[in-house]
Amino acid sequence: MNKDLMKDIVALCKRRGLIYPSSEIYGGFANTWDYGPYGVLLKNNMKQAWWDSIVKSRDDIVGLDSAILMNPKVWEASGHLKEFSDPMVECKKCHTRYKEDLLKRMIVKAGKPVCINCGGMEFTKPKSFNLMFKTNVGPIDNKDNIAYLRPETAQGIFVNFKNVLDSTRVKIPFGIAQIGKAFRNEITPGNFTFRTLEFEQFELEYFVEEKDANKIFKQWVADRFKWYMNLGINKKNLQRKDHSKSELAHYAKAVTDIEYNFPFGWSELEGIANRGDFDLKQHQKLSGKSLEYTPVEGKKFLPHIIEPSGGVDRALLAFLVDAYDVDKANGEERTVLRLHPKLAPIKVAILPLVKKDAKLVKIAKDIYEGLKDDLFVEYDDGGTIGKRYRRQDEIGTPFCITVDSDSIKDNTVTIRHRDSMKQKRIKISKIKDFLKKNLK
Repeated sequence: MNKDLMKDIVALCKRRGLIYPSSEIYGGFANTWDYGPYGVLLKNNMKQAWWDSIVKSRDDIVGLDSAILMNPKVWEASGHLKEFSDPMVECKKCHTRYKEDLLKRMIVKAGKPVCINCGGMEFTKPKSFNLMFKTNVGPIDNKDNIAYLRPETAQGIFVNFKNVLDSTRVKIPFGIAQIGKAFRNEITPGNFTFRTLEFEQFELEYFVEEKDANKIFKQWVADRFKWYMNLGINKKNLQRKDHSKSELAHYAKAVTDIEYNFPFGWSELEGIANRGDFDLKQHQKLSGKSLEYTPVEGKKFLPHIIEPSGGVDRALLAFLVDAYDVDKANGEERTVLRLHPKLAPIKVAILPLVKKDAKLVKIAKDIYEGLKDDLFVEYDDGGTIGKRYRRQDEIGTPFCITVDSDSIKDNTVTIRHRDSMKQKRIKISKIKDFLKKNLK
């Protein structure tokens, strides 16, 4: 584990308004995080990039936004009420709980694992612990009013399969995509935003004929791997991991994970699964409603499902880790996030060289006003120009536009590139053309 890198990234995220500890003024709340002004822009940009590639650019996929709270029978049909649990152990000294498989990775003394929290070496026997958050619907707190916060977004798609068929013109093969919150009451290893109590998923359920399932499964594995690279992830930090038969979930015919080499080791970014017809079969059985697909010609059938499912928060963490860099600028260290322009929270910063010069400020603000309807841009006149460059480097802004005394004379500005720090003069009238070309 590269603890120093993780520590530096966490510090940068708080310092620059990307990610804050949740409820910090009250001492925080374990495994919860808040996205700050720049973090929410980064997150939204990443979600939009996913939506554009999955839904907007394709004719065979439609979108959905299903409810977080659903009829508890949904979770009975899916198997979550019975199967969705982890074996847990508890330190007898400090009562900290751990997943049983974490014991294998703990420091060992005299042949026994050592509690990370207190150093104790005695643990309870494993006990099954359901990961779903319970809540009550209505004024009375009893077993008849129990509901659950969804532990995944997929089931909302499955229970709306027939609705989408009836209300749109989709034909097999087709997909239903959504981005949404999910909740799991699990013990986490504390790796920043990688695994948290509440998280977002981007999830696609792609419905196919059984005979085509394996081929389409392999295609989605390749497509999803390429998506991360297209947004700047270094290929050497990505790998595919096929699940063995013993690792497969009870419903899955095949699963391939896309993993990223985080500071804490290789871990899953996204899983692509061939789920067979398990989900629709279960919901059809428990609900008593037909979920079969009727082709123009031929017999009705239950489609098989290919599911690319990724974690929004852990993907964002991977993009941050991959973009984080420290280099030299004029003999001094600078921290820079080399984010892909599509992901960068702020695309351009407008910087008047001297904030007390009314003419420079007027030109700079006119440029800002001319760009802000099309791009997230920032006007910044606080501190030296060097310090302003460093601020923008640390939030990943691809370009800075500096307005100086020559701008008054010849209507030109200096454009500085984040990655190379090279600068060039261009006409103010050419700024939009330059950005359109270079922010691809």
